[in-house]
Amino acid sequence: MALVAAAGCSGTPPIAEQERLVRANNLAIDQVTTRAVVNVWGKPPHHHSEFTQFFVMPDRTMIPRSRVAAGEPPKGWDAGVYAGEGVFFVYPDRGWLLVFFDEHLVYKEALEADQLQTIVKAWAYEDRFKTRLDGAPPGP
Repeated sequence: MALVAAAGCSGTPPIAEQERLVRANNLAIDQVTTRAVVNVWGKPPHHHSEFTQFFVMPDRTMIPRSRVAAGEPPKGWDAGVYAGEGVFFVYPDRGWLLVFFDEHLVYKEALEADQLQTIVKAWAYEDRFKTRLDGAPPGP
């Protein structure tokens, strides 16, 4: 019995099960990876990657700082915070903003196409002001 319980809590399901969840539009937090979403829905029309602060909720879900009103914590938050590289996928035709951390879905939000377009425009605006520190230094 203990082995069955341990197997049920062993983490991410196999890729075939993840793809079944995506096909059923059951985007289960921490159960679906970027690979499963891309395999089923194709590459996202818009994606973005950035260092992101996440509010960790009591149920262990994570909310990106960018999805909360400035200066406000999310309702029910109790002080858990995590930071790292967040990967954002926007699927306007499906109405989803998906956020991944370490390849796992940690946040999803159903939005109207115009709301998703606003997010994409904000990313483009921010990208105009980023510096490229990862490039090689200029030569002599």
